[in-house]
Amino acid sequence: MPRSIPSRTLLPWAFVPYIAMSIVHVVALAIESDIAAPTKLWLMPLLAAPVLVSLRLRPVLAIVLLLAAIVLSWLGDGAGAFFPAGPELPLMLLFFGLAHIAYIVLFARVLRVRRMPWWTLVYVAWWIAMIAVLGPHTGALLPAVAAYGIVLGGTAAFAARCHPLVVTGGVFFLLSDTILAFRLFLSEAMPAWTSPLVMLTYTLGQGLIVAGALIALRKRAAR
Repeated sequence: MPRSIPSRTLLPWAFVPYIAMSIVHVVALAIESDIAAPTKLWLMPLLAAPVLVSLRLRPVLAIVLLLAAIVLSWLGDGAGAFFPAGPELPLMLLFFGLAHIAYIVLFARVLRVRRMPWWTLVYVAWWIAMIAVLGPHTGALLPAVAAYGIVLGGTAAFAARCHPLVVTGGVFFLLSDTILAFRLFLSEAMPAWTSPLVMLTYTLGQGLIVAGALIALRKRAAR
């Protein structure tokens, strides 16, 4: 194996802290523990660990985009804590929207292995349905929510061109934000257990996307 390729055995172990913190956080949400908020802010830094131990992978653009998506997601996760004087929801939409754009560029320019599958048209139907159902409840945020929905659906659609783990991660990320949108704008209709479900699907989605991306890059480097 060329020296420029990190050890394959390092990749699974690098995800262990992230997996452990994800479990702690989801459980904390389920039991309404005070540690739910601080553990949330540890998720993305720990997800960055497998990327940081893979810095020698090429192309460099892929690592830069992965780290950018993770950092922007971290800012979205902590928008209320990091920017207490700002409007939390618009800042969340901004940071996560930028994170999705980073993922879309990564999937489209670096990780694609197939054409866009026909079934990704379901994401167009998803966006139309979400705007139809939630639009009347979003008020002045409708343009931002609609734009965010486009990049979120785009992430899931472009993920479908990549490694199977990335495909699955894109679906979970979409599911997470869909549940979250209903919790934000139709909160009276959403049971309490959907709060940990948002983060369960979110941590799965982010973790699978990063794992699939790194596996694909490692396979490419080993050729």
